[in-house]
Amino acid sequence: MSSPYECSVHTHSTLCDGKGTPEEMAAAAYAAGVKYYGFSGHSFSPNPIDFGYNLPPDTTEYRNKVLSLREEYAGRMEILLGIEWDSWTAGAPEGYDYWIGSVHALRDAGGGYYAVDASPEVFGECIGRVFGGDAYAMTDAYYKAVAEMAARKPDILGHIDLVTKYSEKHDFFDADAPRYRKAALDALHAIDPAATLLEINTGAMSRGWRTTPYPARFILEAWREMGGRVIITADTHHPDTILYAYDTAIAAARAAGFRACTILTAHGQEECPLPCI
Repeated sequence: MSSPYECSVHTHSTLCDGKGTPEEMAAAAYAAGVKYYGFSGHSFSPNPIDFGYNLPPDTTEYRNKVLSLREEYAGRMEILLGIEWDSWTAGAPEGYDYWIGSVHALRDAGGGYYAVDASPEVFGECIGRVFGGDAYAMTDAYYKAVAEMAARKPDILGHIDLVTKYSEKHDFFDADAPRYRKAALDALHAIDPAATLLEINTGAMSRGWRTTPYPARFILEAWREMGGRVIITADTHHPDTILYAYDTAIAAARAAGFRACTILTAHGQEECPLPCI
């Protein structure tokens, strides 16, 4: 029987903004006992603040490297070719084993981009310059973009409440406020549970910004009531964080009422039980 600890499919390498080469990331995954490892480099977008942090428009090198590693690990670890498709990336992903749909940035009327996960300073600047100091107008806009991404039916919806990355250390808005929760739940209800997995993502934990994974418990509980399924991910950018805080993510899933999660394999999706933590 499979285990959530055997699957890590939200990952980044030096081909985008990761800190480990593809070879180092795959080796670390294999050493950690992973059986199903997916590369999900950031897609190219017109956002100038992402230049150097995402894949180039031509993904031939990326594809060839991942497929080469798939051959190298054949019979030992399944390697999947995925991509994290940004909301500002034109077109649609084609020729991948899976894709993660994510919203990372908002734009102002003049065409400027503000990444909601770049830094607290950029986050505050976005609220002030783009939304006139109204943080809830910003979260409304963010979740509207999430709903639009959800409508594209990604295989996995990435870090749905990324907008809360800095909320534990900075008082930008109240994540318990009715207006905030309504926007988040409206976006959640735009997801098709039959088409898309919601990830429980520990990426902000490994980078020291959060002590809990995305998403918040009220989102997870509502998703369970919708009949949705979850996948545990580390959003890893470093060989040391391939399975970062999976115990915490599993505990969060169980607290929200889930007893199973989904993993990705070369043969498709597979359900596995969540262990008691």
